[in-house]
Amino acid sequence: MSDIELLPLGAGQDVGRSCIVVRVNDKYLMLDCGMHLGHRDARRFPDFSLLSFNGRMTEMISAVIITHFHLDHCAALPYFTEFWGYQGPIYMTHPTKAIMPIMLEDYQKIMTGRPGDKQWYSRADIVKCMQKAVGIDLNQAVQIAPGINLKALYAGHVLGAAMMHLQVDATSILYTGDYNTTPDRHLGAAHLERLRPDLLVSEATYATTLRDSKKSRERGFMGEVIQCIQRGGKVLIPVFAVGRAQELMILVEEAWQRLGLVGKVPIFFSGHMAARANGLYRSMVNWASEAVRSTGARHQAFAFDHISAWEPGMANYPGPCVLFATPGMLNGGVSLEVFKQWAPDPNNHVVLPGYQAAGTIGGKLQSGQAQKLMIGQATVHVRCKVSYLSFSAHADAKGILQLVSAYAPKSVMLVHGDKAGMDFMAGRIHRMFGIPCTFPPNGNWVTVPIQPSPIPVQVQLGSHWMPSHRQPPQRLSKKQQQKERKQRHQQQQQIEGEAMQVDDGDAICPEDLPVPVNSIPISGVVVAKRSGGMAAPPFVLLHPHHTMTYATAGSGAAHEHHI
Repeated sequence: MSDIELLPLGAGQDVGRSCIVVRVNDKYLMLDCGMHLGHRDARRFPDFSLLSFNGRMTEMISAVIITHFHLDHCAALPYFTEFWGYQGPIYMTHPTKAIMPIMLEDYQKIMTGRPGDKQWYSRADIVKCMQKAVGIDLNQAVQIAPGINLKALYAGHVLGAAMMHLQVDATSILYTGDYNTTPDRHLGAAHLERLRPDLLVSEATYATTLRDSKKSRERGFMGEVIQCIQRGGKVLIPVFAVGRAQELMILVEEAWQRLGLVGKVPIFFSGHMAARANGLYRSMVNWASEAVRSTGARHQAFAFDHISAWEPGMANYPGPCVLFATPGMLNGGVSLEVFKQWAPDPNNHVVLPGYQAAGTIGGKLQSGQAQKLMIGQATVHVRCKVSYLSFSAHADAKGILQLVSAYAPKSVMLVHGDKAGMDFMAGRIHRMFGIPCTFPPNGNWVTVPIQPSPIPVQVQLGSHWMPSHRQPPQRLSKKQQQKERKQRHQQQQQIEGEAMQVDDGDAICPEDLPVPVNSIPISGVVVAKRSGGMAAPPFVLLHPHHTMTYATAGSGAAHEHHI
């Protein structure tokens, strides 16, 4: 069993351009291939130049695995395939495969239309890149290369998002991508299972945040929207076309129906991409939450009958309205153009519902220090109200700890977060679970040693075990012998514990994990070798002069061992 080596090309002590290279037994995998939306130069991409394996960089990688369609996890793919020459398979869930081209095409359009921005790839490059994509189902093990199996586990977060469980020979890795342990209006919570991977690579976006309840956040959000409408203002909600957009449109549309605002105050959504995305959501409603699936009217899911398309030139719409506009960080597109026109009016309101990367207009607004912004050649005075109300579908600190507890990994590596937050979370994980946790920066190879794997065992006190307070056996009458046999039988116990298997086949249970039997602590020792491919790890009594019986779980064979 070999150690795991990892190289973060992005998202190491940072949020953006998620990309991690994993090496196990000379097998290489790439986990995500995203872009940093806060940069316009080459820093937006993972540093692929670090992957110079004797000039055969792309040939060494067996597969690329994409967790979901958000740009910070997938937008560098066309650049990696068409400019760096990667020709291997790219694995992702079926919804991600369907929605990702829409996201990439929209972003490519923004790059093309933004002054001073370089067009790093074309629509034709996106098409050729997606020809390498392979769709996979949830919970089905897929062999993606010799000795490498992949299983996608439900992550919540956005439609089609998956945590990826990798089995590389005898080594297991769980890479979470982005996940949410709390269900919302249109998606379920992340799948939790006691897989005990050798390594858990988890996002840590909100490592120091504890969110209010979902209902509290929804009340706060709708309160801000209604107050702006009542004063005659316009509400701009920057969103990405898929994910939080559908969640918040469900919330606002339901409120409009409840408050009698349908037909009085319009709700708009910008972009043809939104209509395409909503259509895909309707066709993949089986990936949505139980509440959406159980409506019994799937053709109505994500229909949004009371939300209209935004048309060019509507920024001067007379009267109050609500606009969901892309992209979500105000780094271009309709959301930025409308912001420039609406920001100077103090009656208007910008509500930021999701994560805002450093360097974006959204990030500057969230910091509260953006009263005047230079956008291109224009100066924009920000007099409108700005609120940040987190509807981000990432796990908070409680959710991260919940996931670590559920999966019970042997080691943890944190990515996709700031250094201070990950340092705090790493300390919490080590104190609570006693497992090592690291959070390396970009560009550094990190080695994670593989610890022994637990083997379930059953142990049983021997039939001739005698409590220490009893006298040595003496000549007994027949009646006394029967009574003694009955007592011994009643004192027999069977328990389950864990032994730790090491490379040479020996079995060990560490002494700091004793399993008590009748208040007598028990610990394993190396006394058994693997036989016929099966280990038979015994437990022994630490209390002297006693005997126990041990057996591997399910083996049906018991063995006595005397101390």
